[in-house]
Amino acid sequence: MFQTFDDTAHPEQGPPRLEALRAVMRHDGLAGYLVPRADAHQGEYVAPHDDRLAWLTGFTGSAGFCAVLHDAAGVFIDGRYRTQVKNQVALDHFTPVPWPETALHDWLRAALPDGCVVGFDPWLHTVEQVRKLEEGLSGSGITLRAAPGLVDGIWPDQPPPPQGAITPYPEDMAGETHSDKRTRLAASLRNKGQRAAVITMPDSIAWLLNIRGSDIPRNPVPHGFAILHDSGQLSLFTDLAKCDDALRAHLGGDVTLRPETAFGAALRSLQGPVRIDPASCPVDVANQLQEAGVPATEARDPCALPKACKNPAEIAGARAAHVRDGAAVVEFLCWYDNQDAAQLTEIDLVTALEGFRRDTGALRDISFETISGSGPNGAVMHYRVTRSSNRTLRDGDLVVLDSGGQYLDGTTDITRTLPVGQPGDEPRACFTRVLRGMIALSRLRFPKGVAGAHIDAVARAPLWMAGQDYDHGTGHGVGAYLCVHEGPQRISRVSDLPLQPGMILSNEPGYYREGAFGIRIENLITVREAERPQGGDARDMLDFETLTFVPIDRRLIVPEMLTEDERAWLNAYHAQCREVLSPLLSDAARAWMLDATALV
Repeated sequence: MFQTFDDTAHPEQGPPRLEALRAVMRHDGLAGYLVPRADAHQGEYVAPHDDRLAWLTGFTGSAGFCAVLHDAAGVFIDGRYRTQVKNQVALDHFTPVPWPETALHDWLRAALPDGCVVGFDPWLHTVEQVRKLEEGLSGSGITLRAAPGLVDGIWPDQPPPPQGAITPYPEDMAGETHSDKRTRLAASLRNKGQRAAVITMPDSIAWLLNIRGSDIPRNPVPHGFAILHDSGQLSLFTDLAKCDDALRAHLGGDVTLRPETAFGAALRSLQGPVRIDPASCPVDVANQLQEAGVPATEARDPCALPKACKNPAEIAGARAAHVRDGAAVVEFLCWYDNQDAAQLTEIDLVTALEGFRRDTGALRDISFETISGSGPNGAVMHYRVTRSSNRTLRDGDLVVLDSGGQYLDGTTDITRTLPVGQPGDEPRACFTRVLRGMIALSRLRFPKGVAGAHIDAVARAPLWMAGQDYDHGTGHGVGAYLCVHEGPQRISRVSDLPLQPGMILSNEPGYYREGAFGIRIENLITVREAERPQGGDARDMLDFETLTFVPIDRRLIVPEMLTEDERAWLNAYHAQCREVLSPLLSDAARAWMLDATALV
């Protein structure tokens, strides 16, 4: 099994760890200290060595931070985690703070008197984060001070840094040599008058060099830093024990491997202007450039958009991975419908689904910890089942099953909501509204230049009309055998990045009623050039190709709530599921599929 079910949140351990941190803060003259979820590379997921927020507080969500004062400790979490955090932290010592509704600078202003100093680790906070916080604190008398390593210093059994091997990624799947990628990006640096770019995001480095790693669970990326020069040459700073002769041969003479300890000196020796991404560059990197007199230019990570816009080989790989993965999920659904669901637990579903994926013979890893939430657990948006939380399914439950696989040719992410017995009318009505939003986004045609923020409301509209909504984005980017959550593309009310052909995103509206049930339906989609309808304007349009092929449970649909166009889309989608998946299915699953995809 890739997934384990150990309890990783231990609220009772938080208070003594909090007091140990406060003792160090007193010694260093700090009134506050910031403990982020992020590591030095600013990825969403972190290695056990870097899971400082979870170690200190017990909170295991993928986003958030803790602001520790001597008389308070605020755990800042967004809407995805407001139920989860209550069960994971000692609430008599840690206070959940709704974020971003409550800004950190406002919270600090209200909690601290003028003249106080708040510490932060300059390797764990970005240039943009610290700048915004300093702007928000302007005039308050509260100042920030770099104070690296305070949590590490009180963590006696901190796991060692990861040392996963770095391996070449096949060129036929990457669709472009890393030499061509470096040449292309170097030209863009020269065009902007930049001599080099500092790259700190592991998935950017993995994409650029056509390499993969295993330093982060579920994400096939290596830890390291890179400097891309305007000549196309690149220096990769990583643990050299991860690099064998095959990797060195793959990288060739224009890529220099150096130990991470050489990164600082290399930064200070650069000739500027040097490009840094303020959204991902650690403060310490910017400080070292500044102290050495190396001019820096702020701009987006040069790999971000090229990585997001998949080439034909990457799209072909994604299609193949989704067909394989879809067949495995259908085998699971057939199995599920032939069980006595009331005898199953949430863990049973996770282990069975992973087993069917393993049976493909191509699964490298799961792409994230499977979310298997039944009944009230389904309302915890990023619920992770453990042995202590494991729940037996009950008649009338809904089960949110959000899962994915890492395959060499692509990364998958799919959510289906399943009934246990006979769900009530209200959950079915909510499910149908979520389905209508998912269909609306799937069918959408839109002009070039439209961003995720412009179309987010399309998926929410049926819920809004009923006075309902969900507290997560409608869609995140997905990598090509990389991270299941990839930026900068998003379908969200805060995303102003125009969608471009080749971007892969999720389409996942949902609805969650705390203490009762959760609903989410998710397919992956890719942006493509749209056909111009007869009579349409002479303007360039885009639409979405659906990559995920798994039936949507008709038992949860209220048919009369669907329009004729919505029914037509769903029936056509189910027909396509039959056509695409049937050759890969067992006889039992093929028979199940015929019934599951009957006309609505």
